[in-house]
Amino acid sequence: MGAYVTARISPLLVAALVFIACRSGGPEQRYGFVARLGNDTISVENVTRRGNKVVVDGVDRFPRVRRRHTEIELGAGSAIRRLVMDIHTPSEPANQRERHVVADVTTDSVHILQTDEAGKLAHNFATNGAVAMAHVPQMYSLYELYFDAALARAKALKRTVGDTIQLRQFYIDREFDRFPLHHGVVKLLPGNQAEIRHDWLSGAGQAAFDSAGRMLTYSGARSTYLVEVARIDSQSDIKSIADRFEAAETATGGVKQLSPRDTARGNIGAASISVDYSRPHARGRGLVGNIIPYEKVWRTGANAATQLTTSAPIKLAGISLAAGTYTLWTVPHQNGVDLIVNGQSGQWGTEYNRSRDIAKAPMQTSTLSTPVDQFTISVSGTDARRGTLTLAWGSFRWTAPIEVR
Repeated sequence: MGAYVTARISPLLVAALVFIACRSGGPEQRYGFVARLGNDTISVENVTRRGNKVVVDGVDRFPRVRRRHTEIELGAGSAIRRLVMDIHTPSEPANQRERHVVADVTTDSVHILQTDEAGKLAHNFATNGAVAMAHVPQMYSLYELYFDAALARAKALKRTVGDTIQLRQFYIDREFDRFPLHHGVVKLLPGNQAEIRHDWLSGAGQAAFDSAGRMLTYSGARSTYLVEVARIDSQSDIKSIADRFEAAETATGGVKQLSPRDTARGNIGAASISVDYSRPHARGRGLVGNIIPYEKVWRTGANAATQLTTSAPIKLAGISLAAGTYTLWTVPHQNGVDLIVNGQSGQWGTEYNRSRDIAKAPMQTSTLSTPVDQFTISVSGTDARRGTLTLAWGSFRWTAPIEVR
């Protein structure tokens, strides 16, 4: 039995454990991570590691620009024992712009103290013996530590390829102040890879490691955070990058959502029709067949589910709808696209409930001569009884007829 288990141990697990062991001493390591959303840079980090000490200087914008200096002390099993982070957020009110966060992690609890000029906020969470790691959405040095701790835990539990490791996670940024510890799961994959799922990530992120166990890449292609992250061997000029990010934020009038919410409105005869939706940018990415997979239900936008409201009975793509509010979903195929009208409303865009579907119908498809960078929905009237719902993004244009009943 012992020989059988040994034979199945992942090369990733072996390499990572060797790398983790090396981190207990030896020379200083200096490297970084760059995260991109399409052709836009979302975060840049410089990482310095020696022994059980990790220092990270970085800047991220998701969408609020934050510059961070972080010092971390690791304990047994590569778990975080103490984290100290100073955060500069230029878009916050003056008394909240500089924030100092200290997190002390023991075997059974997490103690967090957050301090700014507005006051102090303390949190105490019980871990019930689980390993607790820090989470910041676009800080991939923390993701690397997350994987390190999971792999060390896998060794202790004698886990192999295909097995999962349960962790807990605590939060640093102001948006998450009110949340307790959440759950994270790391799954060991063959080929020097592993995936991560947690309560703030719909879907799974996947990381690849080199033969020494260092995280080389991270992909959010199977999650709602569609970033691509690469390790770099050099370190960046974080101050200059942060200055550029801050200047761009100020020049556009402050914080802008990555996929801002908008409403398309139109009147067709007696019907007033509106579509409330979020508008992601293409950012140089391939759309249909890439970030919008074939044969899968797409939320038809981003963030919260796309909602259509009509003040009068209509037919949409031949689907009879009473006056009311519905959600719209689409399923692209190699040779067409289907529109789904769902009777649920008010939910997040990852909470599609097939049992609430009213009907599904094909849309007409065409190709735009001039690509549209930002996803756009419109409602237009043809006459007193007829009109069109149009979805356009990149080079695709999908339409469905509207008829007022």
